[in-house]
Amino acid sequence: MTSWVRHVTFDCREPYALAGFWADAVGGRRSDEDAPGDDEVLVESASVGLLFIRVPEDKEVKNRLHLDLQPQDRTRDEEVDRLVALGARVSDDRRRPDGAGWVVMSDPEGNEFCVERSAAERVATDG
Repeated sequence: MTSWVRHVTFDCREPYALAGFWADAVGGRRSDEDAPGDDEVLVESASVGLLFIRVPEDKEVKNRLHLDLQPQDRTRDEEVDRLVALGARVSDDRRRPDGAGWVVMSDPEGNEFCVERSAAERVATDG
């Protein structure tokens, strides 16, 4: 018997707000039981469960774990633009002229994540 990953948990200052960003990012939703001011907020989506827990300290160093997002219905570049509009920022642009590469981004509280090429883009550039 093995274990399943039930949630990926983020320590954060404002769980409800950060959960809102990630719900929009992954096409999920905050749990109906959660409300502004809660110390724990759950985002449920078809692909992952994300749990946001209030901690008193700000993020100060690079994540030891991060999420890699692969857009399903748009290009990598369109997804980067969408996430910036939601409040993320580009931290490091690793896109290459041949279409390969990824973009390192930070969510509104500074947690790093990457946006990779879509499956369709991979087929088109990798052959």
